[in-house]
Amino acid sequence: MPAAPLPLRDGLDPTRVRMPDVATGATVLEYLCARFPQDAARLTEKVACGEIVDAAGVPVDSATVARPRADIYLYRDPPVEPTVPFSLDILHRDENLLVVDKPHFLATTPRGAYIARSALVLLRRRFDLPELSPAHRLDRLTAGVLVFTVRQQARRPYQELFAQRTITKQYDAIAPLARDLDLPLTVRSRIIKERGVLQAREVPGEPNAETLVDLVDTVGSHGLYRLHPRTGKTHQLRLHLCSLGIPIVGDNFYPTFREVADDNYSEPLRLLARSIEFVDPLSGLVRRFESDRRLDPPAALQIPS
Repeated sequence: MPAAPLPLRDGLDPTRVRMPDVATGATVLEYLCARFPQDAARLTEKVACGEIVDAAGVPVDSATVARPRADIYLYRDPPVEPTVPFSLDILHRDENLLVVDKPHFLATTPRGAYIARSALVLLRRRFDLPELSPAHRLDRLTAGVLVFTVRQQARRPYQELFAQRTITKQYDAIAPLARDLDLPLTVRSRIIKERGVLQAREVPGEPNAETLVDLVDTVGSHGLYRLHPRTGKTHQLRLHLCSLGIPIVGDNFYPTFREVADDNYSEPLRLLARSIEFVDPLSGLVRRFESDRRLDPPAALQIPS
């Protein structure tokens, strides 16, 4: 993808909007207002101020015709977002890497309703790192070790480690005890995630997801499970434990979806990216980063103080 003609603004990348595949005779402004009708007034203001530009960085005006498949860039107004009331802790920082201990409920990157209150934007603002980029991602509801690259030149070598599955990852999860399971065991299945569908699902076919599951401790009627994913499919760990009959405590997606308010932090998903280990592609050193967080047992097992 070509570089955006607009710089970061307050930690946020500009938004790229592609014009229709065929000529319609509409102006850029007319197309944008039709696509984002709730923002029509602000879009008109942005065009008048020269804040919406083409791929060459030239501002569009109210008469600029939308060329087929042309890219237009602008800054969207971020939504009003609740502050996630948990700390984003730093585990390691050097010229190439920034490694954090992400809390539950904090998105990794701007998406949907989570824009400014994402780990990426918060860290760009805190450390003034405009080239900061995630080497991988964690779900918003999953806590633990999250690796970012600091410089654009370092981005590809580290992202390839995750793409090529040369990273050793360990997760912790709290789920019901299943005494009939012969642990440790390896779960293999085929997982698909359809665009626009909230849940991933397992389907017949050649396995594309693999997780080693072990039990390391008990918490009343629940167990603390150690998970070693060999692949990184969407919701893989949540699906694999659910398929074993032991859905993770606090999971509102599996086995069935239930709505939870965005600002309800009372029942976090008990899933933690415990550690990541790899051979550094630039220094050749073995790197290991481990979360300092601990998973709380289910509320029913809490002992009053």
